[in-house]
Amino acid sequence: MLFPEISGFGLLGLVSGFSKGVETMDEQWSVETLAIQGGYRPEAAQPRVTPIVQSTTFKYDNADHMASLFDLDCFDPMYTRIGNPTWAAFEQKMAEMEGGVGALATSSGQAASTLSILNICRSGEHVVTAGTLYGGTYSLFYNTLPKMGIEVTFVDPEASIEEIKSHFRPETKVLFAETIGNPGLNVLDFEKFSAVAKEMQVPLVIDNTFGTPYLCRPFEHGADIVIHSATKYIDGHATSVGGVIVDSGRFDWSNGRYPELTEPDSSYHGLCYTEKFGNMAYIIKARVQLMRDLGTSPSPFNTFMFNHGLETLHVRMQRHCENALEVAKRLELHPKVKWVSYPGLPSHPSYERVQKYLPKGASGVLTFGIEGGVEAGRRFMESTKLIAMVVHVGDVRSCVLHPASTTHRQLSEEQQIASGVTPDLIRLSVGIENVEDIIADIDQALAKS
Repeated sequence: MLFPEISGFGLLGLVSGFSKGVETMDEQWSVETLAIQGGYRPEAAQPRVTPIVQSTTFKYDNADHMASLFDLDCFDPMYTRIGNPTWAAFEQKMAEMEGGVGALATSSGQAASTLSILNICRSGEHVVTAGTLYGGTYSLFYNTLPKMGIEVTFVDPEASIEEIKSHFRPETKVLFAETIGNPGLNVLDFEKFSAVAKEMQVPLVIDNTFGTPYLCRPFEHGADIVIHSATKYIDGHATSVGGVIVDSGRFDWSNGRYPELTEPDSSYHGLCYTEKFGNMAYIIKARVQLMRDLGTSPSPFNTFMFNHGLETLHVRMQRHCENALEVAKRLELHPKVKWVSYPGLPSHPSYERVQKYLPKGASGVLTFGIEGGVEAGRRFMESTKLIAMVVHVGDVRSCVLHPASTTHRQLSEEQQIASGVTPDLIRLSVGIENVEDIIADIDQALAKS
């Protein structure tokens, strides 16, 4: 199957039998329908459910066919480090749900974040990012990327356009942010960040993990690249670790600032990605160069699980949002609770942005602080029965965490505050259990705090 025949579909993992039905998909289907029917459309006598292709390699009958794979003239599956039919179906579904031209599954959300930057940044270059990031991403940007020669500047996402622009340099290649900050729960001003990215001629890369493609589609608000930790709401059941990068296909990589995509790649006989692959240059390069060399590949089984998770994403997210909002309202009224932060509450600073960018709901995570500070917070977490103390969010099961002493403990107190983490902050990922059972568990734990 040559590239022109599958333009816009999952790459390097689709076998012809898996992809024929996809090409006739109704482009008007809603995100909810795509979550169930997207990515893989079987023909007669094929498996109704996307199969797990648990094979490292694939057989060919002649040398020319195999040579065309290595020359990137053919996109049949070659080797599961680069592509596999099972994860191709997941990639295709994610691209459809986000409204992009292509996607790349990765071994973790952290791998997706890393590849999204390394795909267009080299040593000596620079990234500007919102400072309100998940602790793992903050550590990646603050500690590891600088060791590779890539400098990162953290900015207040509430700063003015002019102030954010003042941190750009001639070598700045990316503007990065999260749809909903984790755990600060600030909702991004997409209009502002998109305006900055366009004026500075850099792509806007958005981590949409908390937003999910059901609640928010960042490409509709000016983003160029979207990433997810599929480990969270996409999986939804705390079974599988993985990530995904989705390419909008809209950014002009030929603007003179991205030689990684416009200059010859010696590892492919001088191939130029923008010339050969047009608006899919970014996502194809991420696969055939970075995935090839760094090996951050997901397992076929995990992407099979992500496909299953996506089938119920819209149903689960509705319940997550409903439950989280009700829990937040009750916590606001509790005498032992000092403050509550949930973007779906009218009292939250991001409430108006939720109406604009997340009209279906503000996701399932909230934070709060209780009287007694850190020690009271520890007692609260140790006293819950239904709600589990785990290092996770986005599960169907409710879970709780104290970020300052866990996910953000490697950061200084100043860095924690910049990320939205206060010493008394408790993060609650509200599951889809009966909301009255969740609230009863919170009440009894607060009574012991």
